[in-house]
Amino acid sequence: MDTILQTDRSYSAAEAYSLPLAELDPGHPRLFQANTMWPYFERLRAEAPVHYTPESMFGPYWSVTKYKDILAVEANHEVFSSDWSLGGITIRDQLKDFPLPMFIAMDPPKHDRQRDVVSPMFTAANMAAMEASIRSRAAEVLDKLPIGETFDWVDRVSIELTTQMLAILFDFPWEDRRKLTRWSDVATAHPDSGTNASEEARQAELTECLGYFTRLWNERVNAAPKADLISMIAHADTTRAMDPRELLGNVILLIVGGNDTTRNSITGGLIALSENPEQYAKLRADPGLVAGMVPEMIRWQTPIAHMRRTAKRDIMLGGQQIRAGDRVVMWYVSGNRDEEAIPDANRFIIDRAKPKKHLSFGFGIHRCVGERLAEMQLRVVWEEILARFPGIEVMGEPRRVYSSFVKGYETLPVRIAARL
Repeated sequence: MDTILQTDRSYSAAEAYSLPLAELDPGHPRLFQANTMWPYFERLRAEAPVHYTPESMFGPYWSVTKYKDILAVEANHEVFSSDWSLGGITIRDQLKDFPLPMFIAMDPPKHDRQRDVVSPMFTAANMAAMEASIRSRAAEVLDKLPIGETFDWVDRVSIELTTQMLAILFDFPWEDRRKLTRWSDVATAHPDSGTNASEEARQAELTECLGYFTRLWNERVNAAPKADLISMIAHADTTRAMDPRELLGNVILLIVGGNDTTRNSITGGLIALSENPEQYAKLRADPGLVAGMVPEMIRWQTPIAHMRRTAKRDIMLGGQQIRAGDRVVMWYVSGNRDEEAIPDANRFIIDRAKPKKHLSFGFGIHRCVGERLAEMQLRVVWEEILARFPGIEVMGEPRRVYSSFVKGYETLPVRIAARL
């Protein structure tokens, strides 16, 4: 496997620098599945920070690859729209026959009204109140891990911890919590990923998700308000009358937002430490570095590789003429490696001076509403890991997701030699 992957990486670097700029298609999922997209973005940042790909499996699109240009797009929501009716937030257009309206794929003022309904869940005070239960659940999951045998870190740790957290946020039936992970994977899956046999099968699973949450909605709307996300949406004046498709869209947004950032950063963080043993040694020598390491892990992983906008009018960006209706893709994964904005951006440094300077949570009005929760979960998990295990050994290459939107992992074989 290592030889094959090294060949893929070498081929990718040669291709990235030999192809004419007009033929570069950095959004192809194969690059992300093989982890070979880096030279594409390196070249674009240097030679064409705002770059046009005229032909791709998604259609034509602009790539925005520099930190400062991504901020400029994020800050200008009057021109660069997130609206689902114009295509939405991913390089792949929303399907017109199965749209999923959600507040992240809306512009103000509707975006603001819907976001404000769920924001109270993620206040600093609420996170502090949750920490003890998060720590208890993390300890329970880690204490059940086998010693001296290889197992899948993604399934046993990353998925299990995040799906438990989602179940608590939704007050979702505990025995069915793995459905949340499945629906997240289905919602974000590329058609060629093999997640579903067909688009019809994908839509059928998402319709099942809608049916399940509609039952929960009906229970909560007819009961006294509670402190879970479904009850909050069901009782708020601005969201209680949303139609079924909009309910599904917002449920999917909350599931994906609560699943992908934390799940893939838990896995990606372990890979980063494995690939940088001097940093792992530094962490073991001083576990107090965990708090600063967490945002560095999230930057390094960049679990959502991009967000997309659609230009509502002609505008100049980075010296390029963007036309009304153009698809504009902000590559967070590239902006997070921009040396002009982040010193030593291609190094994983757990005691980085300004670790929170990254784009993984977005910027502006669409900045991730669950950012505090993601950081707290990762901090608690790593504090509990360091209290239990002298080390965790990665035993082979991860299997990565076939997607240029979710930068994630399907499996990661690891082995824990001993407990402290």
